[in-house]
Formats: sequence, C-alpha cells, structure tokens
Amino acid sequence: MSSTPPGPKGVPVFGASRQYARDPFTFLTAVADAYGDVIHFDLGPLDTYMLTNPADIERVLVSDASKFRKPQFQDRAIGDLLGEGLLMSEGATWQKQRQLAQPAFDVRRISTMAGMMTDRTERMLSGWHNGDVIDVQLEMTRLTVEIIVDAMFGADLDAERIRIIQENLEPLGTRFEPDPIRFLTPDWVPTRENREYRESLSVLEDLIWDIVEERRGSEYGQTPASSVSAGASAGEQPMDLLSILLRAYDAGEQTDENLRDELMTMLLAGHDTTALTLTYAWYLLSQHPEAEAKLHRELDDVLGGRTPTYEDVRQLEYTERVLNESMRLYPPVYVMFREPKVDVRLGGYRVPEGSAIMLPQWVVHRSERWWDDPLEFDPDRWSPERMKDRPSFAYFPFGGGPRHCIGKHLSLLEGRLILGTVAQQYELDYSRDEPFSLRGSLTMHPREPMGMRLHARK
Repeated sequence: MSSTPPGPKGVPVFGASRQYARDPFTFLTAVADAYGDVIHFDLGPLDTYMLTNPADIERVLVSDASKFRKPQFQDRAIGDLLGEGLLMSEGATWQKQRQLAQPAFDVRRISTMAGMMTDRTERMLSGWHNGDVIDVQLEMTRLTVEIIVDAMFGADLDAERIRIIQENLEPLGTRFEPDPIRFLTPDWVPTRENREYRESLSVLEDLIWDIVEERRGSEYGQTPASSVSAGASAGEQPMDLLSILLRAYDAGEQTDENLRDELMTMLLAGHDTTALTLTYAWYLLSQHPEAEAKLHRELDDVLGGRTPTYEDVRQLEYTERVLNESMRLYPPVYVMFREPKVDVRLGGYRVPEGSAIMLPQWVVHRSERWWDDPLEFDPDRWSPERMKDRPSFAYFPFGGGPRHCIGKHLSLLEGRLILGTVAQQYELDYSRDEPFSLRGSLTMHPREPMGMRLHARK
C-alpha cells in the first residue's frame, strides 16, 4: 500500500485550487468517485486530505477529537470576522466560552421561544399575498435574523436595521468564495472585495455595539419587556446570550473582544444555516408535489389550521423528515476542516500534523455507498426502520462530538415551526424554468435569486 493516498495531480503553486474554486461541488463529487475513502490533493499551499468514510469522520469529530483542532491555516479574514467566538476558538478559551453560553441554549429555555418564532413568522406572512413572487431566501434570512436577535440578544430590531444586516451579508459571503488568487493575496491589499468586506464588517460591528448599549440602558440584569425573548420569568435574570455575557463582563470575566466575537458569531452563524435549510426545503417541496401533499396532510391532521406550538412539534414527524432530507441533499455547511495536532493514521494512511483534513458533507450525504437513490428527495428515508443500519456520520449537518453546533436544537425547532406555519397557508412554486446553481462560501448559497410564486391554500 502506498504511504500517500491517491488523488488528483494539481499544478505548481495552485495545486487543485483552480478546479475547486471553479465549482467546489463538482470537484468534490468527482474526486470522491475516483479515489475512495482518503484522498490527497493540494489546495494552493494547503496539503489536504479529504475523508469520505463515516467511520473516519467519526474518529476525527468524536472518538479521537482530542487529536484534532480547528484549523490554523484558514484565511485570516475568517479570524477578523469571527475572532475567538465559539466557532473559531480552541482549548481553554473555547471550553470557557462554551460553558458560559450553554444556559442560553438549554432545551427548556429554547422551548419557551416557540411562540416568539411563530409570531414573527405570522408577521412575515401578513405581508405575503396570493399570486405574489417572493425571493424566498431573502424572506427566510430576514425572518431568521429577527428570531436569532430576539432569542440571543434580547432585542427587537426595526425593519431598517434588518435591512442593514441583509445588505452587508453579501460582501461578507463573497469574500469567502473559493478563489486561488485571493488566497495568495494579502488581506491588506486594497482590492474592491477587500474594501467592501472591511466596510460591511465595520457596519455590522457598529450595529452590534448599538444593541449592546441599548441593552445596557434597559438594565439587562432585570427582565426586559419581552420575557419570552429573555427566557426569564418575572424577577429572574434573563438568560439570553447577551445578558449572560454582559453579567460576565461586569464581573471581569469577559472583554470587549469576547463580547464582539461571540455576538458576531451568533448573528452570522445563528441565522444563516436555518434560512438556507428552509430555502432548499421550499425548493424541493415545489419540485415534489407528492411530498408537499403529504406535508400538508400532516399539518392539517395535527394542527387543523391553528398555529403550531412547542407541544405540537413532536407530532410533526413528516415535517421533521422534510427538513432532514433538505439538509442531506443541500447541506448549508457543505464542508468542514480540522487539523491534526500530531501525526495520525486514517483509512490506513499517515496524515501529518498540521495538514488540512476536509470532511465534506456534500459528498457523504449524497454517496450511494450510504444512501439508496442518493439524489432523490425522499423524506421517508428518515423513518426509524430505514435509519437503523445507516452509519451515524453518513449525515452530519451540525458536525459532531464536543464541537457539535451549540444551536442545533434551536435551529431544528425554528425550522419545524416556520415550515409548519407557512405551509398551512401557502404552497410555494419555484418560478424559474431551469434549476438554480450553487456557490460556495462559508456556507452553500444559491447563485440566483430563489423566486417562488405564492398560492394560498384553500
């Protein structure tokens, strides 16, 4: 056996980065089909090992997690964006911040937010009308930004500030699309993209500090007007993330940088994946009328026209399957990276310390090795009898192990409530004749507007 895994041969300096940048999804699928469980290639200067076997992925994320860390090699702009927030921090810093944030994500607290989520969804629907064409990605983004700011910042943003957030998300996303030339270009070079990225980052930082000052002015240590948002009863301290951080700040346990990094991470990561999951779910339902009809039957049977509550969620089994299947086919986080802290062996090959380990949800979720008819939208593949023999890490939209997504339960509850509330009132039909294409950034986005025509249900 060769000591080096097989893989595509790149060109000097750039390696395979040009092919990856041109279309990461086609590239990842092609190399997985050609080379197997462990694949070696260069992404520019990055010595990269891609893993496609769930058993190896489980080792990296769970059983041998202590041997791996968040990558040190990622674009410095990611550090500028997220700093030492929960997504990027390591070691003692991560453990401290995770422990501090955990009460904000306690399942009992999350359960109190169901009414807020459906209220905001109903408010969105009040602006929809039969026959209109909407960009469903923009609508879902606006809604999930409102929800995460309410749930974790204890704040209610007006329409203008929501518009400012949405307007400045695009330059941030563009900055992280794969580009081998940009990878080799220092961040200080005043390119148009670098300037727009810096300007948008500054706008969002200013908005975050405005929210912080407003919460301070409202005596964040007491129950704010929206006790649902804060997850607190009268007389109790609110447990939204911002309140927790501010109390720790006043106790000398947090710095300005800690506040900024955690709040920026929560604002961006806390809404994006849920908005994209819902966007892809609406598209897939529009292409599969039999699944859409089955969803409507469940909603009619369980809810009978009323707004879903937290108590209803467990009965919305098919609704949950639709979301799972949407995240399988279109995982918003389509690839993850880890870096070994020591030399390790994976799939029979030596993977050296400091190299890039790529864990591609896009590939594994769509592999015929783990899924029957993997490119088919089939929510019933999530029935218990069909799930029982499937490897755990054939599906990992929220990562896994100690570093699994802290907002998983919040996102899943939010997705089911929004899907259930909207689908009771409307069918959404994709308005273009041709399928959409994808672009890679920190998450996987549609390249074109996701126009959907609204049809009011009778």
